Amino acid sequence: MHDKDELEAVEILLVEDNPAHADMMRETLKESRIANRLSVVTDGEMALDFLYRKGQFAEAPRPGLILLDLGLPRKTGLEVLSEIKEEPELRRIPVIVLTTSKSEEDILKSYDLHANTFISKPVRLSDFMEVIRSLENYWFVMAQLPRS
Repeated sequence: MHDKDELEAVEILLVEDNPAHADMMRETLKESRIANRLSVVTDGEMALDFLYRKGQFAEAPRPGLILLDLGLPRKTGLEVLSEIKEEPELRRIPVIVLTTSKSEEDILKSYDLHANTFISKPVRLSDFMEVIRSLENYWFVMAQLPRS
């Protein structure tokens, strides 16, 4: 377990096309005892541009963790996940699939593409916030993330 004073801020990339879900994530992380930095993109192509530091994202920070929705415009979350895990510079970044899907097919495909975790978003706000707090506790307090 880490001492609270030892916890370092983590760059988080949230790939989410639903503004309400992005706002809930932002608010929950803001209440955190860890000063994580959150970048949000709203479609699959933007996510890859961010990760490859293209165009408007030329100065983007390298995320230490990616929260990825599956139902994205322009490029699906599964396509983004596949590309991340095929790219040597990106494959070590943990990817948490955080989606409304509960489909067994989506779960299997996500893990086949080397997602680190698959979580179905709860419907109730309080449950959603609890999931985010649990993710935060595991990924930012207990787990050792690779340095970017």
